[in-house]
Amino acid sequence: MSGKRLQFRNRRGEQVEVATVTATDAKNEFGRVLDTAMERGAVAITRHDNAKAVLLSLDEFNALVSGRERPLNLLREEFDAMYARMQGPKARTAVDKVFRMSGEELGQVALRAAQKRRG
Repeated sequence: MSGKRLQFRNRRGEQVEVATVTATDAKNEFGRVLDTAMERGAVAITRHDNAKAVLLSLDEFNALVSGRERPLNLLREEFDAMYARMQGPKARTAVDKVFRMSGEELGQVALRAAQKRRG
């Protein structure tokens, strides 16, 4: 393996150095490069000392793909639930009440809410 070292955040979130290999070596010695990727998690393939591609082990790839999908699904579910609550009769009643309040009443409500957050 040759070239400069690149950084990679593995599935555990740790910053690790990635092995590099030239494009020529990758073409000529793919078996060795594949073994390195499986042992170390990832190998950067360089051309003229610039990373052009990354070969990931299947475990690293699966961790990257599933790690992003799950939080997005969770956020989508939370957003959908919040939106549904905002569309319900209880929320509608609260909005109607707010629009009927005077400026002084709104100020008092805002002050109470701010105090709740602090204490």
